[in-house]
Amino acid sequence: MMADVSFPPMDEMSEEQFSVAMKSPMWRLENLYYIKTKSADDEDEDGDGVVVKFKPNRAQRRLLERLHYKNLILKARQLGFTTLIQLLFLDFAMFTPNLNIGVIAHTDDAAKKIFKKIKFAYDRLPKALRDANPLTTCSVREMVFKNGSTITVGTSMRGDTIHYLHISEYGKICAKFPDRAEEVVTGTLPAVPDTGMVFIESTAEGQDGDFYDKSQRAEAHYNAKTKLTPKQYRFHFFPWHDEVGYSMPAAGVIISQKEHEYFDQIEAELGKVITPEQRAWWISTRDETFSGQNERMWQEYPSTPKEAFQQSTEGTYYAVQLAAARKTGRIGMFPHVDNTPVNTFWDIGNSDGTAIWFHQRIGAENRFVKFIEGWGEPYSYFIKEMQKLGYVWGTHYLPHDGDHKRQQGDKIASPFDELIKFKIGGNWVIVPRVEDVNHGIQKTREVFGQCTFDESGCKDGIAHISHYKKEWNARLGCWGSNPRHDIHSEAADALRQFAQGYRAKSVIETPRRRRDTPDWRTA
Repeated sequence: MMADVSFPPMDEMSEEQFSVAMKSPMWRLENLYYIKTKSADDEDEDGDGVVVKFKPNRAQRRLLERLHYKNLILKARQLGFTTLIQLLFLDFAMFTPNLNIGVIAHTDDAAKKIFKKIKFAYDRLPKALRDANPLTTCSVREMVFKNGSTITVGTSMRGDTIHYLHISEYGKICAKFPDRAEEVVTGTLPAVPDTGMVFIESTAEGQDGDFYDKSQRAEAHYNAKTKLTPKQYRFHFFPWHDEVGYSMPAAGVIISQKEHEYFDQIEAELGKVITPEQRAWWISTRDETFSGQNERMWQEYPSTPKEAFQQSTEGTYYAVQLAAARKTGRIGMFPHVDNTPVNTFWDIGNSDGTAIWFHQRIGAENRFVKFIEGWGEPYSYFIKEMQKLGYVWGTHYLPHDGDHKRQQGDKIASPFDELIKFKIGGNWVIVPRVEDVNHGIQKTREVFGQCTFDESGCKDGIAHISHYKKEWNARLGCWGSNPRHDIHSEAADALRQFAQGYRAKSVIETPRRRRDTPDWRTA
């Protein structure tokens, strides 16, 4: 997109020069659009910033020089790519008729802020341009122009052809809203023709999800210098150390020898210098903004693409056990064995996800052959998924609150009550509660050495338990004593039911006797 834009200042142009300049998208981008700069204490550019004419910064210019049909942007924070892409989209809508332009944000608030950026820039265009292409509709999410072009901003998008699409913070969408990420994959991206343009930009959110998968493929194409097709994504990586603003005076910032070794390693790997001022900025940002968490800096201000997705094993519960399992070959090809009963271990959230591990006892080996999960799905969904497998069922282990009655549609019932109605086969039991969840975690660690995992069938579950970790206590600057409840919790809690309940005395068996008899529940 970058082109020769050597024109005199707008107020010194002749009519002919102005007419020629207006045919240059780059000239329009640098001369027609105004933005509000971020105020000192406002991360979301929604405060009392100064109104200035937009001029692309170094990172934005690098992106413009390398545009492709499909663009994947892995980035450090606060480099202004959302602003740039919205101004490009506004320019496309203003000067090309009948375009459908879509923007997907990770939250409703983020969508509103993105829309405000676009509307802010439109309202400050020269009046003659706005009069030539006025808005016929303008809501809080949609702008419809007289020339037939439309810009729509939301948290999801399906429907007609989308000529230009921006997915903002896709890593966060994949990590926190997997159902919406699935909709992006199955409904939104296929709506963009090969001649259209896609921007997927995000900081990293761990080594799972579609953003991670797309990033790995795009980086592989980049490293192999592949000639890209319109369907393949061009990889754009923008590390923190390329941004000139990410430095500060080094005086007063203490950098340990270990921290200097980290920067020295980056220098050696990349063949560039990380100055004392840059090192001071990185250390200060980590300590003051992220309470000393290296992992958050790798995620928000990566030095390399690999580091962006790197997950620290500090604070994780099963790092040692997983490493030992890989070293001894207990994560690999361990498929389902026919005619051997399959046990299931569940975690059922009140309003969160449901996770299920599938287990077989093969000799002295505890073999996990499959893992499934879902968010917001009814019990019937999981039963149907189980029935597709064609397994012979052994025992289904539910967590201790599986017999707690809760609202189930139009009635109040327990998960136990609802699940046994499907008569899928096998017995249903409730696993005893442990007084302290850490005791259950320790039990899981102790039995881990007896377990094998089919890497294909359990891929998502393995990823979840590798990321399962303690809460970080920002006030004390250390890891807390309790697990962090996030997208990885359900899988870890379901596996814990195996350690706590398998071959242990059941709390509830599939009722073969009436519940009003004295011994229907045992300790």
